[in-house]
Amino acid sequence: MKRNTRFATAAAGVVALVAVAGCSSGSGTTAQSSAVPTLTGDCAQYQPYAGHSGSTVTMFGSILSPESDSLNTSWAAFSKCTGIKIQYTGSNTFESDLPVKVNGGNAPNLAIIPQPGLLSQMVQTGTVKKPPADTVANEANWNAAWKGYGSVNGTFYAAPMSANMKSLVWYSPKYFADNGYTVPTTWADMMSLSAKMASKMTGAVKPWCGGIGSGTASGWPATDWLEEAVLGSFGGQVYDDWISHKVTFSSPQIQQAMKIVVDWMQNPAWVNGGYGDVKTIATTTFQNAGLPILKNQCGMLQQASFYEAQWPKGTKVGPDGAVFAFKLPAVNPSIVTPVEGGGEFVTAFASDPATQAVQNYLSSPQWAESRIKVAPGWVSANEKVDQSLYTDPIDKISAKYLADPKATFRFDASDAMPAAVGSGAEWKAMVDWFGSGKSSLDVAKETDAAWPTK
Repeated sequence: MKRNTRFATAAAGVVALVAVAGCSSGSGTTAQSSAVPTLTGDCAQYQPYAGHSGSTVTMFGSILSPESDSLNTSWAAFSKCTGIKIQYTGSNTFESDLPVKVNGGNAPNLAIIPQPGLLSQMVQTGTVKKPPADTVANEANWNAAWKGYGSVNGTFYAAPMSANMKSLVWYSPKYFADNGYTVPTTWADMMSLSAKMASKMTGAVKPWCGGIGSGTASGWPATDWLEEAVLGSFGGQVYDDWISHKVTFSSPQIQQAMKIVVDWMQNPAWVNGGYGDVKTIATTTFQNAGLPILKNQCGMLQQASFYEAQWPKGTKVGPDGAVFAFKLPAVNPSIVTPVEGGGEFVTAFASDPATQAVQNYLSSPQWAESRIKVAPGWVSANEKVDQSLYTDPIDKISAKYLADPKATFRFDASDAMPAAVGSGAEWKAMVDWFGSGKSSLDVAKETDAAWPTK
């Protein structure tokens, strides 16, 4: 779940994310009454979306339980009051399933697409519908750059839904305190801490744990590690040139960044805590990757803010909790606060009134605030939400860095690249890199070869 047009400047006022989407036929079932009912009481707030009771809107996305549970809860009151049933289906093969559904004439009414590259691919099929006027009017709710992420060739297609903070490291505050470890604030400090941990650990206990298994999306967490190394080493311009392929995977800068990842996440003395050797990273799911932290078998996990939903129910998250997170330091201290983020975008394959009502609702601060209340670890891309609603400590960290105007913020590179590369060849190459020990240069050549010629 990587979740892009370029974001060439810091993202002021932006905050973190999630994915939703639909499966079924391309048009929703709509049962609209001739007279729009007047909603009263607590339901009065949903009056702008009334008049489509009995309709079903299908949504398809990559969000699975337990995340999808809070997703369904977030629109429960909307559905009850308007009579519009939102039928959500999640899949860990979303990126490959969606094109099959669309090309087979079985597109969902709505899809939540985390990769702008995939959005562009879908727009090229001619099946994506432009958003209704009320959704377009909500553009004032987002930083202008986010509208660009949901646009293809300058035309707006998909409203941003959420934003996530990728540049986090999860750890156990108690384990750190018990062993006299302090949270590192520089890359050099983090490497020194890793070496110190390794010298004291035995058996399957290691400083780092990781997993890149994710169904047909397997490999994406490793692209994040590489992106963090590129952005944190060379800054925004090289990162942007990499996305546009002016800088290739075989270029010296990216090869240097890959060496940083090799020394870090392919170091046999440092990984894979709780699971085994380096190769087990390729077979461990990203959902399970951090669980050894709770057993003191792993010191740290580099994963995004949305990983909070993967901790077992009841796990306390915070500076005095079972787990917490710190900002991943820059590799190069001269790069000012490198922050990698991602996001999802609500994309329509139907334009019936019920589908458009749901689109309008999901682009509103009203829905975003409902989602925030039921989903710790989720931050909205909508700037108009009540910031005081963010009570979760990870959400607060995410909002702080994603909204920092001085930060070197960039959107997830593999999500921004053409789908054949970012969510295709690179994902596969990452699995080969970790799972079969393929060399960095061979991985780079394989990925570069997939770049579209047009």
